[in-house]
Amino acid sequence: MSAALALLQPALLVALAPLFSGTIAAIKARLQMRRGAPVWQRYADLARLFRKESILSTDASWLARATPYVVLGASLAVATWVPVLLTSSPMSFAGDLVMTVALLALVRVLQALAALEAGTTFGGMAASRHMALAALAEPALMLSVFTLAIGAGSTDLARISRSVAAAPLAWLSPSHLLALAAMWLVVLSESGRVPVDNPATHLELTMIHEGMVLDYSGRHLALLEWAATVRQMVLFTLVANLFMPWGIAFEPSGAALGIAFIAWTGKLLACGVVVALGESLTAKLRLFRVPEFLGMAFLLSLLALTSDSLLRAP
Repeated sequence: MSAALALLQPALLVALAPLFSGTIAAIKARLQMRRGAPVWQRYADLARLFRKESILSTDASWLARATPYVVLGASLAVATWVPVLLTSSPMSFAGDLVMTVALLALVRVLQALAALEAGTTFGGMAASRHMALAALAEPALMLSVFTLAIGAGSTDLARISRSVAAAPLAWLSPSHLLALAAMWLVVLSESGRVPVDNPATHLELTMIHEGMVLDYSGRHLALLEWAATVRQMVLFTLVANLFMPWGIAFEPSGAALGIAFIAWTGKLLACGVVVALGESLTAKLRLFRVPEFLGMAFLLSLLALTSDSLLRAP
């Protein structure tokens, strides 16, 4: 695999992440009979924030200044080994499922610490809520993908994608469907979507993800917002190319890559429509009901792993 092709996959994730977020917002606006912002609005928002000055308290520690850069770096690192167009990745040696979950956990901890370091009430509430929910989301994420990793015999994301793509009818198995349902619930939570959180809200008392960045502005806020869109893109790509790897290329030929790109964008668009439709038809859960939502995700992932292990038992 050439170096250019190796860089193409993470470049697509990073470059198209704001567009994907804007597309979901545009679809949601259309479903709600509103005009809405154009799909490229996220790029304009990021450009405007990058032109503004970052303002921090004179008492802010190095953590507040370093967190936006480390969060973006960790998000970009995860994007380097996620399978997008090919079922092989030259960066597989650098990370797998375990490293992916570890870096996502690092992002959570850093953002929570930065929110607490600011000393504001809303930041502290958002940080405590975020970490409490992460305690349920992380195990569900691990178990759901481990269900597929057992069949692939590896925790390498590219090898998992190749294994599932090589058996087109395997996704109809009960364990695969249970793992997909659990993964979908976790993705909604981790990307701050309804019913766990509302990305369009401006009410501080109900914020979770957005509440942790209230004290950031300018360039620092742009980095955090960009990193959030990259992580959202990564999570939905994992759903598309691990659990539904239809059309993904096995060999780096031009025709195969073209088909893979069309299939990937089509699956992401379908995910965006489902998310927008769900946010238009349902309301945000009350905070004390969110652990039940993620508890269901954990239960589904545990059932998926158990059923898959029983089916493989001699």
